[in-house]
Formats: sequence, structure tokens, C-alpha cells
Amino acid sequence: MKKSAFLFVTYIAIAFYFFSCSSTNNDSISLDEKSKAALLTSINKFNTAFQKGDVTTLANMITSDYIHTNSSSKAIRKENWLNYLHKRAAQIQSGDIQVLSYKMDEIKTIFHGNSAIVTGKVTVITKKDNTLTENSYRVTNIWIYESGNWKRAAFHDGKIK
Repeated sequence: MKKSAFLFVTYIAIAFYFFSCSSTNNDSISLDEKSKAALLTSINKFNTAFQKGDVTTLANMITSDYIHTNSSSKAIRKENWLNYLHKRAAQIQSGDIQVLSYKMDEIKTIFHGNSAIVTGKVTVITKKDNTLTENSYRVTNIWIYESGNWKRAAFHDGKIK
């Protein structure tokens, strides 16, 4: 296993441990089926907001200590990711970039208390300078159920196409 992949897996394991051991009021909850089903709705809402460049929705759907890691960069915290999103939203609004499709499938979920690990495949089709680009990624997300809402706490992807 590459060192960076090992470090990422180690970080996710440690982060998940701390999320599951945090001292919020939601620790002892056992999620009912309705709350679990709401996670898929939240994922779809999040992905639609990302496709459209809706930074306000995305900012409200991530935890205060959010961490984001792409296969092409080091991990960044919430503020840096939101800065990236603002630049991306401006490109979408100006038409410099068109996100024609943003689809997540092959979704698998494991629940632990008020947390969930979600894996899947994301396929994105964009148009820039009249050039279509299609990329696919394997993704891992950690979601936390806080105050009746699902929030994404961590993200990592690896490009597969």
C-alpha cells in the first residue's frame, strides 16, 4: 500500500473513532430507519448543490471541523474548501464551466451510532472551452447526524477514470 493511502486510511480510522466518541448530545442515539433513509436524501441534496455551485447549501451541510481530501491535493479544512467552492461557483455562473452531469452511484453505507461511512462512485461530465470531460472517482465520506440533520464531516476521492 502506498504511504499516502496508508496515512489516509489511518487518518479516517482515527477521525471516525473521535467522531464516534465525541461528547455531543447525539452520541447515545440509535438512528431509526427514517433517520437512516434521510442520509440518502442529504447526499442527493449535497451532490445537486455541488453540481450547481450552491455554496450556501454546501456550507450548511458540512461540520464545523470538515476535512476534504482529493486525490490530487493535500487535505484541506472547511474554510479552504469553501474558498475553492466560491471560485468554482463563479466559474459556473459565468458559464466558463458547465457541470452537465454529477452522478453518485454504487453507494454503500455503514452506520455507527450517529455516524455513517458512505462509499460510492462519482461520475462527472463537464464542459469547458467547448471540450467535454468525463471523470470517475471512488469516494469515501463520513456523515454525522447532528440536531436532526446529516452533515458531511470528511471526504476523500481517488480518480479511477
